[in-house]
Amino acid sequence: MRKILLVDNGSLRPQATLNLRRLADALSQATGEAVEAASLLHSFKIPPEQLGGQKAVSLGPLAERYAAEGVTELLILPFFFGPSQALIRYLPERLAEVQANYPQLSVKVAPPLVDTLLAPDLRLAQLLADNVRERISGQSRPKVVLVDHGSPIPEVTAVRNYLAGQLSALLADEVDCVTFASMERRDGDAYRFNEPLLETLLASPALAESDVILSMLFLSPGRHAGEGGDIAEICTQAMSNSPGLNIVTTRLVGENDAILELLATRLRQALAGGPLLMELPATGAKNA
Repeated sequence: MRKILLVDNGSLRPQATLNLRRLADALSQATGEAVEAASLLHSFKIPPEQLGGQKAVSLGPLAERYAAEGVTELLILPFFFGPSQALIRYLPERLAEVQANYPQLSVKVAPPLVDTLLAPDLRLAQLLADNVRERISGQSRPKVVLVDHGSPIPEVTAVRNYLAGQLSALLADEVDCVTFASMERRDGDAYRFNEPLLETLLASPALAESDVILSMLFLSPGRHAGEGGDIAEICTQAMSNSPGLNIVTTRLVGENDAILELLATRLRQALAGGPLLMELPATGAKNA
């Protein structure tokens, strides 16, 4: 018996869990496969009354419950842009703990939304471009900044930069330029690959007196990209310091239903035996 889970990192903001559930339901309708939403961390702390009365369950306990019920295969569909540490380290470590108690359980993890080792795919960049176009109205060739959270591993930042290149090509005739920035970074030279920081870039002479569209490389509303979050505070401060600067932000990636097509492709590929991010085979028969 198989279960399919759409998995994100998790947030303490209920809007993130509600959006993940919305996408899992829509994906179920689009593919005819039952898809359930689950988070790696955090979301289980949200009061159930903020989630329509349905408590969020994190991946580990959910996998244990399913294995106890006789599930023999978990197919994980990552709601991640790239190979974050939560996805490539925490997830297999946590599921290995489950497999230690339920050795009949196998786990397959599909690739994240962007996998530079697969054939080039412009669909996520096209979604980002459409989000930008929604905000161009009334502006003459604005500057575009593709902003993400910032990551401690360069492979995730490389995904953002890869998307920025695609976005630049798609918007070449509509905007002045496309660049990228991180919302934050860890201290130390080892994490310099996250530069430039959004706060620094918005204060630079290159963007002074400019119309700027922030292309939001975030999946769901949370404390960083949600209403009144960190990004909003950075933008408000930047415009206060530079009165000629005008900043507008796009929708988040997970708020645009075009993401469903890419998720459906990842699901169908995994079900058909296509490339996986990782596989944790069953280790033996269930204990008597």
